[in-house]
Amino acid sequence: MMPSLFIAHGAPLLAIEDNEYTQFLSQLGQTMPRPKAIVLFSAHWESNVQKVSKVDQYSTIYDFGGFDEALYRIQYPAKGDEQISKEIEELFTKNDVSFEIETQRGLDHGAWIVLRLLYPNADIPVISMSVNSRIMPEEQYKIGKALSELRAKDVLVIGSGGTVHNLRAVKWVNNGEADQWALEFDDWLAYHLQTWDLPSLFSYRSIAPYAEYAVPPYGSEHFIPIFYAMGAADDNRKAALLHRSFRYGNLSHSVWQFG
Repeated sequence: MMPSLFIAHGAPLLAIEDNEYTQFLSQLGQTMPRPKAIVLFSAHWESNVQKVSKVDQYSTIYDFGGFDEALYRIQYPAKGDEQISKEIEELFTKNDVSFEIETQRGLDHGAWIVLRLLYPNADIPVISMSVNSRIMPEEQYKIGKALSELRAKDVLVIGSGGTVHNLRAVKWVNNGEADQWALEFDDWLAYHLQTWDLPSLFSYRSIAPYAEYAVPPYGSEHFIPIFYAMGAADDNRKAALLHRSFRYGNLSHSVWQFG
């Protein structure tokens, strides 16, 4: 059974950096069972209705500005998989999840940075998925849960975002230390993920320490992909923290495996 993953995509510079985290992701792609296809929920694709990509070949979207020119030369020409997209449509219909098909949109950096580090040859089909920060965590989890059957068919479900992602709080100098508030929030999250405590997780904003800093209202789209990925493993409720580190004081680089 293929697990599902939550992977932090960090800052865009991660795409051209060689560090502890990029090395970990590259190694993870080599050691995990090779998926038949990848379904990826990206924090950088928001929509009020769940979007499902049905694309033959993706363009590469550079949805950022002011970074090293090398970033804008990167291409990740992944192909889609019409059959998997159709299966997702059927699963959503069966589970009363409203959705729309998207036939044009390319892969944003929340998708291609993660995918390129895991599978640099762009030789695994991808179905890109939107996220919706305006619905409740229970609904985000339900959308992921609707896809749990795909894992038995060697399809890897990934949520791409960040557990602590507050761009107004980051310190653009790396001193090797993580802010205490970021650690306390992430420790709280780790405990409740590992115990699969859904009531607490769904109420994170009101009960988790420093939630207003770790997941500010304007940045919740980066946190919620964890619910989609977790929901996809509802049939095997196990959570394991594969990696955690911080950059810029509080920007989390974490990888969670579910199932």
